[in-house]
This record gives sequence, C-alpha cells and structure tokens, in this order.
Amino acid sequence: MLEQVWFPLVITLKIAAISTLIVAILGTIISYILARREFMGKWLVDVLVTLPMVLPPTVTGYLLIMLLGKNGVIGKVLFDLTGISLLFTWQVAVIAAFVVSLPLMVKTTTAAIEAVDRDFEYAAFTLGRKELETALFITLPLAKKGILAGVVLSFARAVGEFGATLMVAGNIPGRTNTMAISIYSAFQGGNNELANMLVIILVTVSLLSMAITARLVNRWKI
Repeated sequence: MLEQVWFPLVITLKIAAISTLIVAILGTIISYILARREFMGKWLVDVLVTLPMVLPPTVTGYLLIMLLGKNGVIGKVLFDLTGISLLFTWQVAVIAAFVVSLPLMVKTTTAAIEAVDRDFEYAAFTLGRKELETALFITLPLAKKGILAGVVLSFARAVGEFGATLMVAGNIPGRTNTMAISIYSAFQGGNNELANMLVIILVTVSLLSMAITARLVNRWKI
C-alpha cells in the first residue's frame, strides 16, 4: 500500500514542480508582452495560449501526440536525431502539465501587470532605467500578488492534471502513474481504500499550497 501511495505522490509533485517552474518563467514573459506590447497577431498569441483552457483535456493530449509522437512534427525530428521518444515518459507528462496550466498563469499575471500604474514605469524611464530593469525591479514586484496567484493556480492545475497526461504518458506503474491517474485506476479496479487515501492526500496537498500562498500574500502590503 505504501508503494502504491508513495510513488504517485512523488512523481506528481516532481512533474508539478518542474512544469510550474517553466510556467512561472515563460508565463511571466508572455504576460508582460501581452500586457505592455501592441503588435500584429497579438490576439492570435492570446488565443493560442488560452486554447488549452477551453479544450477538453483529451483533445489537448491528442494534439500533443500529433506534435510529440514518433511521427509528429517535433517528435519525428527528435527521434531521428537522438533516438529518443517522449511519449509514455514522465518528461512528456511535464509538457502536458505545462500546456494545460500555462493559460492560468498568463491570464492571472497579464491582468496583474495591466493593473500596475504605468506612471511608475515612466518615472523609472526618466531616471535612465532600461525597460528590462524597470520590468524586473518595478513592474513585476508591483504585480507580485497576481504572479504568485498564477503560480499557485498553475501548480494546483498541474497536480490535478489527468486527461492530457493519460493520453501522452499512459498509466505505467512505477513510471507515469500520477496521483490523478492512480485514483482513477484504483477506483476502476474496485480498490476504494487506496482511492480514498490518494484523494485525501491530493486534497491535503492542494489545500496546503493554497493556504501557504494566502498567508504569504496577506503579509505583502503592496
């Protein structure tokens, strides 16, 4: 029983942590561009980033297979060059978690950055600060509550990811069986005791992450 609980928990937290780190970095960059830039095709970027939020997870998973499979646009090139296939690995589960959680990060962070008074940025510019410096030391710190909220939502989404992960990574015991997939598998197999234990652990992890974040946010005055 311990092994049936321990591995899914570890692999889930590992996948969620890595995907959230990537989401936090790329999501913040994309959000800043969407909030502070006007360019041709901006609406298209916004739509493409948001799309996984409205698509069924199985459709997102299928599209990832079309991209990352051995005959996929990206997967074929990778396999021909290195002999590596991403499908049915924990690494592709990270990609799936990244794709489905990125919209939450971008939407939340973009709104937070747009809410920052641009007068602060203009003041920094008049003092000779470059845009990168202003973004790093003025804009993003002022939007930190929204950014943190986006990170937490992305982490929670990654922890609970099921459909897309099942499509691209499968349910391989000891390799890709995340908490969500293990809960489904245990329920389907009639092992309600294991399913209940996994559900309690998953809910506890989610509640703890949100509680810690709320405490941190409440400490920040700005």
